[in-house]
Amino acid sequence: MKKVFVLAFFLLGILSVNTMAQDAPEEVTEEEIQKFAAMEEAVANYLEEKQEQLVEMIKTDEALGGAARYNEIKGAWGNEDKLSEINITVEEREAFQKVQDFMDSLSEDVKKFKVDMIMDAETLGAGTYNKIMKAMSADPAVKEKVDNLITELKEKRAAVDGEVTN
Repeated sequence: MKKVFVLAFFLLGILSVNTMAQDAPEEVTEEEIQKFAAMEEAVANYLEEKQEQLVEMIKTDEALGGAARYNEIKGAWGNEDKLSEINITVEEREAFQKVQDFMDSLSEDVKKFKVDMIMDAETLGAGTYNKIMKAMSADPAVKEKVDNLITELKEKRAAVDGEVTN
């Protein structure tokens, strides 16, 4: 009985060491951090572009009559009495619904864009993504390094975009 107890204790110890070894984050390379930061910056830029499209859609849609009318409709949306009070037209309803549909698809569109980038082994790869995420949660220095790199990449993009538009 004593041998069984010692054997069980020994096996439990081995299993504990094995799981602790699996929980330890792998070392991440500079290249992996660069790829991760580039992916995150690209996703943030893609979201920004989509948001600009949304703003432009609201501003330029003649049926909506600009941002002020859009906000008025938005405040009444879902309440037929309020919509009647603001004298909403069929064209305004359709235009507002078009904007709402775009907004509803925005989240899914950005999510798909990010997943596609993560799953593309040349861009990043799921294994690298998971490795970096684990390292960032385990080591604040890795997270800070990634965040600083993302900020740097955003600044570079802004400088390039500024040069192009000038």
